[in-house]
Amino acid sequence: PRIGFSWDPFRNGKTALHGGFGVFDVLPLPYVFETIIDNAAPYAQSGSAKNTKKNLTLMDGTFFAGAYALQQPNKLQQTYVEHQPHRNYVMQWNLNVQRELASNLTALVGYVGSRGVHQPFRADDINVVLPSPTDAGYVWPVGGGTNINPNGTVRGVMWSGGSSYHALQVGITRNMSHGLRAQGSYTFAKSIDTSSATLVGDAFANSVPSLNWFDLRLGRGLSDFDIRRVLVLNSTWQVPTIKSASGPLAWAANGWELGVIYKANDGVPFTATFGSDGDPLGLGSNDTYDYPNRRTIPGCETLTNPRNPNHYIKTQCFAIPTAPSLAFYNQYCDPGQGDGPPPPDPGNGTGQCFNLRGNAGRNILFGPGVSNLDFSLIKNTYVRKISETFNAQFRAEVFNILNRANFSPPPFPNNTDIFDASGAANGSAGKLIATTTTAREIQFALKFTW
Repeated sequence: PRIGFSWDPFRNGKTALHGGFGVFDVLPLPYVFETIIDNAAPYAQSGSAKNTKKNLTLMDGTFFAGAYALQQPNKLQQTYVEHQPHRNYVMQWNLNVQRELASNLTALVGYVGSRGVHQPFRADDINVVLPSPTDAGYVWPVGGGTNINPNGTVRGVMWSGGSSYHALQVGITRNMSHGLRAQGSYTFAKSIDTSSATLVGDAFANSVPSLNWFDLRLGRGLSDFDIRRVLVLNSTWQVPTIKSASGPLAWAANGWELGVIYKANDGVPFTATFGSDGDPLGLGSNDTYDYPNRRTIPGCETLTNPRNPNHYIKTQCFAIPTAPSLAFYNQYCDPGQGDGPPPPDPGNGTGQCFNLRGNAGRNILFGPGVSNLDFSLIKNTYVRKISETFNAQFRAEVFNILNRANFSPPPFPNNTDIFDASGAANGSAGKLIATTTTAREIQFALKFTW
């Protein structure tokens, strides 16, 4: 079911105002269940086999039975699907004003918003040791605790998530005049949610898996697909013909078209992590990362070095979580990890508490922005001897003509971990190793139309 209306209160000469509102019922599709139920016991069991100090290598000719025999104790994966979930629905609304500024020149300014309620929240492993809430945040038991299911992982989907989106949209269009057409658009937007995926917990390259299902406020932040600012400019120019030309000169001088598309946008957000190579919190799950603490020292108003692909993250702006007081340390923190108990006044930052969840939240850093320019050159040749409309069109297209390297955010977890599980600094933190756009590409094409 859906409810909606559109609003067109007036259209006066060169100005028009439009608006709309809709509520859409979102029914869960089968893939939401199939992808987790099919991989659960008794249909499947999981384990792992890897080389250790005992050098357990797989002998030739023994696969796959040999690999199965080398597995650690098999674990039965379970599935949790929320019983009788609330109805998932999405509300959308918009309002825009269009104005003709001059002949062949039109401008649009609009606002677009949406709100998702009772949306799917997917976690790849909800089988964790549950923490205790404190004034300083969640603390896990010293020395580990008991998992919900000691015999394996638990994938879960619950209809408890939420999202919101707000955007200002501006557009300018210059219709064809003297062979030139141009268009530009700018969007300033913000998307917030508690989880950005339903198929798997980390559906995007910048996602982190298994968000904390027991308190969705911990993971509420910018959507994995949030892009704050987007600018797109495009133009086509039909080069004026030389009507007096004839013969080879007319063929060479007439029928040309030029086109450009330029796009620039902010990067997607990503998350600083800590200790993915171990389990500093004592979660006991498959996804053992923690969040570091965010420091508020000078120079940390922003958390990235935009022009430094080897150290894109300002690692000095993060620290191991610390106890707020000596009493807190003595009651909750693991004395076997970190730099020892703090003094009565812990202002010097000592008293590391590895089993305290850090305060650096999800998606608080922004990846590198994108700038890309595409160019096209078209030559139309009409062959009247064949027919009045026969056209042999040659196209030369250059993608990323400036050959700009547009980097992806540091990949999780190797390059987002600020520290390893022992608290040592990770030398690879913030290193950019992949791009979002290809290098310069040139393609040619010949097309016949009639």
